[in-house]
Amino acid sequence: MIFSFFRRVLRLRHHTAAPRLTVAALLALLLLADRVFPPPSPGAAAHAQVVLARDGTPLRAFPDSAHIWRHPVRLDEVSPRYVEAVLAYEDRWFRWHPGVNPFALARAAWQWARHGRIVSGGSTLTMQVARLLEPMPRTLMGKLRQIARAVQLELRLSKREILELYLTRAPMGGVLEGVEAASRAYFGKPSRSLSHAEAALLAVLPQAPSLLRPDRFPERALAAREKVLARLETTWGQAAIADARQEPVIAQAVREPLLAPLFAERARRLLPRRQRIDTTLDANMQTAVEQLLATRLAVVPPRVSLAALVVDNATLEVMAYAGSADFADDQRFAHVDMVQGKRSPGSTLKPFLYGFALDDGLIHSESLLSDAPQSFSGYQPGNFQADFSGPVSVSEALRKSLNVPAVEVLDRLGAERFVALLRRGGLRLSLPRGAAPNLSVILGGVSVNLEGLVNAYTALARAGLAGKPRFTSDAPLEEARMLSEGAAFIVRDLLEAGGPTARQVDGGIGARRGIAWKTGTSFGFRDAWAVGVSDRHTAGVWVGRPDGTPNPGFFGANVAAPLLIDIFAAIDEGHSPRRAPPASVTQARVCWPLGTRADALPPALCHQERRAWLLNGVAPPTFADRLRAGAARYTDFRDATSGLRVRAACAPGAMRAVEMARWPALLEPWLDAATRRRALPPAWAETCARAMAPEAGLKIVGIADGQTIVRAGNGAPPMLRLAARGGGEETIWLVDGRQIGRSPANRSLAHVFAEPGRHTITALDESGRHDRVEISVR
Repeated sequence: MIFSFFRRVLRLRHHTAAPRLTVAALLALLLLADRVFPPPSPGAAAHAQVVLARDGTPLRAFPDSAHIWRHPVRLDEVSPRYVEAVLAYEDRWFRWHPGVNPFALARAAWQWARHGRIVSGGSTLTMQVARLLEPMPRTLMGKLRQIARAVQLELRLSKREILELYLTRAPMGGVLEGVEAASRAYFGKPSRSLSHAEAALLAVLPQAPSLLRPDRFPERALAAREKVLARLETTWGQAAIADARQEPVIAQAVREPLLAPLFAERARRLLPRRQRIDTTLDANMQTAVEQLLATRLAVVPPRVSLAALVVDNATLEVMAYAGSADFADDQRFAHVDMVQGKRSPGSTLKPFLYGFALDDGLIHSESLLSDAPQSFSGYQPGNFQADFSGPVSVSEALRKSLNVPAVEVLDRLGAERFVALLRRGGLRLSLPRGAAPNLSVILGGVSVNLEGLVNAYTALARAGLAGKPRFTSDAPLEEARMLSEGAAFIVRDLLEAGGPTARQVDGGIGARRGIAWKTGTSFGFRDAWAVGVSDRHTAGVWVGRPDGTPNPGFFGANVAAPLLIDIFAAIDEGHSPRRAPPASVTQARVCWPLGTRADALPPALCHQERRAWLLNGVAPPTFADRLRAGAARYTDFRDATSGLRVRAACAPGAMRAVEMARWPALLEPWLDAATRRRALPPAWAETCARAMAPEAGLKIVGIADGQTIVRAGNGAPPMLRLAARGGGEETIWLVDGRQIGRSPANRSLAHVFAEPGRHTITALDESGRHDRVEISVR
């Protein structure tokens, strides 16, 4: 602007060159002075910062070195009423003068000379902005310097930019500067919503900000407001002025905004140069989430904290962010942001394990898995409830968060591949220094944070694409392929409704909530998690102590999941109609124990039929038996007369071939009587008595099948010593499916039967050999 003005002057026509040269020399001197003594830049000094929600609600204000709260605001974000009031009362010629109004200065000087005091000011808005940017003494030399600075600002900035500087920096009493800060602090509303009366009051407030504060001196503020309203009568009309005069002066106490404080702190660190940080946070949603977290404080121990994160699935914008439960409670580690804290994820990674296995063609939604005591090269996982269910499907294993089946699938997929796929999808995992991925990864043997988990779970609602949460609308959209679209659909449906088989049983009751979620609990009850997705949002919750101290009895299902459901109830408007599966996903009937399609098997080999989701039309067979060699589908032979089991070398007469389907050896103890009759071969014929069935060899001794144990009166519950012969080096004992202990070979294990009723006792060894008896306790 300076150079264009300089060029216009040089183009002026004069009769001689001398005046032109004189003007040019004077302008050159002025230009040199402007370059040598430039006006201060609005952002040169340490500036105040304000972090705003998506609707402009202040989340947190960070004062400058003078502890000033300043909310930068654009002209189109301020009520036109306020702009009209400021220009009418402060500088009606603002849009036409060059920074200085000589007529106003002459009037002010005349009034001062006549009355011996200042009657009216001669400063323009530009001069006031110059003084706000560079405080000056109220002397003649100070006034001259202010005039020079005003001219410099006019040459460098547009009228709009100068006006926006005034709107942001005008003193409003105490630590407040700018109309937006004052409007929020005094009236609890954005400046775009100011009434006529409020606009007039804030327009006059910079005249004497300490004396006219509406929260402290409402009578003075009212009198000053009346002067502005009188001057604006021709602009606003008599009716509007009359209504404004009826409005009382009511202002709330000035309080620092403190919504999503840890999020605001993080945004400030990410964008340190911005005075105004416009974020994606939804103020109403944030308030609801913080209130829900606050209500939980009454039921958790004193030093326990909570964190929550909500992301919009369509835009990946962060809608709510609570890094701690109570920012004012240092006992709860208030300033530790647990959205970013790295902790053990417990079981929250299991959905991705099954999704990767689907993509690799290892499983379908109803693949048969073994929930039984197993050893994987010395690693012996147990379930959270310390019991076992025997044969389970993928859908059941995921919904019940069973550990042993998950380790079984991970053993087939590979721990290193699992970690690599998670990282490819954008989830940052931390392993212990020098450690390589192993089977414990799926049970929490890595570290992640809540932000990373929510990032990963967005893939379930975004056709398999995970996305990095965005804090500002101008942040880039960062996505990565976590799962195929089909795998993401199947996993989400299993978490939400249990899959096709569960719908046949309960009618899809789970799907009516429209939320698919997973919980997790780290070792020692240190961390409780719940992460879930709806059509619109992905949300995650963490509960625990930031210092890692255990919280016995607090786990994902009983503390984190209820909070997550309440958050979805508060922020979500419900779910859309049932989603149609993508083209890669179909339903089919499959059979246990083989796991393949029912329409490709004879009925004799289909011991149990289930309806499954298939990916790309593939129905992978059940995993090969880890304990027993041989094919799962085999041909056995029967004596044609007795029906007993025979072999060609020992058959007493004619024999017939029978096609059989074999269950995994670990699951045979859990089969019911009807399934056992179909699945297990009959006894050997007498001529083949020396042949040994694969499942033979281990025998429970000292207790007979069907035996009744009677408790003596009110005496102690009966205790039995459980013993077995013929097994391996160690025997695993289960009572009613719950593992109660292990005993070395030829050693017994004592167990007290405190509950009356029927009990099933099962003995297993590491080779899959087993025996089972049923007793009654009275």
